[in-house]
Amino acid sequence: MTEFKLPNLGDGVAAGDVLRVLVKVGDTLAADQAVLELETDKATLEVPSTVGGRVAEIKVKQGDKVKPGQVVLVLEDAASGAAAPAPAAAAPAKASIAAADSGPGQADGPIDRPMMMAANGPGQADGPIDRPMMAEAAPADSAERHDKVLAFQASRPAAPASAPSSGLAAPAAPSVRRLARELGVDLHQVPGTGPGGRISQEDVKTFTKSVMASLGGGGQRAVSTVSGASVALPDFSKWGAVERKAMSGIRRKTSEHLSHAWNTIPHVTQFDKADITNLEAVRKQYRGEVEKAGGNLTVTAIACKVVASALKVFPQFNASVDAAGEAIVYKKYVNVGIAVDTENGLLVPVVKNADQKNLTQISVDIQALADKAKARKLSLDDMSGGSMSISNLGGIGGTAFTPIVNWPEVAILGISRGAMEPKWNGTAFEPRQMLPLSLSYDHRLIDGADAIRFLRWVVDALENPFALALRG
Repeated sequence: MTEFKLPNLGDGVAAGDVLRVLVKVGDTLAADQAVLELETDKATLEVPSTVGGRVAEIKVKQGDKVKPGQVVLVLEDAASGAAAPAPAAAAPAKASIAAADSGPGQADGPIDRPMMMAANGPGQADGPIDRPMMAEAAPADSAERHDKVLAFQASRPAAPASAPSSGLAAPAAPSVRRLARELGVDLHQVPGTGPGGRISQEDVKTFTKSVMASLGGGGQRAVSTVSGASVALPDFSKWGAVERKAMSGIRRKTSEHLSHAWNTIPHVTQFDKADITNLEAVRKQYRGEVEKAGGNLTVTAIACKVVASALKVFPQFNASVDAAGEAIVYKKYVNVGIAVDTENGLLVPVVKNADQKNLTQISVDIQALADKAKARKLSLDDMSGGSMSISNLGGIGGTAFTPIVNWPEVAILGISRGAMEPKWNGTAFEPRQMLPLSLSYDHRLIDGADAIRFLRWVVDALENPFALALRG
């Protein structure tokens, strides 16, 4: 009898949920045959067995959460006689996703449906209420209140940020409760400095500032508190029927990642339009040639090449902010991520060394990523190491949107649906195909003037295809 234990699933993957058990008792199992399909925080994984034999017992079932080292199967007549222990540096299990089939749309690429990259959180017009508040320094007369907050945090026992409250309403006015809801703060965690422990708006602000300050120390509890994970929802069933479903691992990770990016990065978005009338004529002229090479010459592929070239001209866009170390990390490689909306959630596969490839090679790479996605074969490496990302909604519609920067990157280019518009040529209006672009960036590193220079460089490259070849 041989036990097969779950191997290492890859860097940063501590557990997974069993989606399917691919074998049953009595089956004859070959080495390297897939036995489980798992969903982790990063992707859907097929886990192959390290040994062969007849399946005598299955220790897990659909819906179970499993960890590396846990016994999954018991085998009889194992070919190796004993299950080989998973080495500490074992290769990660093969990761995969299921990509949605792309429609014809416009010339926007076969795998572009990154709706989740749009900022769906606080209203764009008003701005997130916590962002300017966190940037302000605490006034001098709040020093005593700040000390009380720190003393309160130091004295209370460690507990998860989502720990349930006592059920009693915290002593606070309605305006204070509204502010706490907007900031995603649990009032039961805020020490009141008023009479009888009553909580004021200043108490909430001071507490939130202390939580945000702790982010620099790597406190994950603070992230979940500010992102609102600890705030209980109302009972929606009072107004009608509801259905509750657990978040998938990828959706949970996406939620955490985008909440962290939104709370960490001071976002600014520049908008512009590129006249791609001439580009479309050239693209259609050479589309067949690229198809013969195994690729698809789309606007996404062209934008990937343009962005890769722009990153060489504007190195501050190919960087990351190390807030804890008070440094900026400049990358010498150029990898461009392509945001993809899949059946399993939002993922960003990466075109590696895009600056060293021509348009045909980039088109083939993107097509290969699409094929691997449809076959559920995208690896974790395929989704790592991006310099900057592109989010293309053109195949779906819309005139503009504000994409969230894919932290730890510092910029993302959004592309919306192109449309024919009248454009003045100096003597008359003529129809031109205009492509809306949205550039979101990290204002800690990138100034507005640099951002618009970057975007205008991109626009100029799209409007003058020869300029791209000229500049390299």
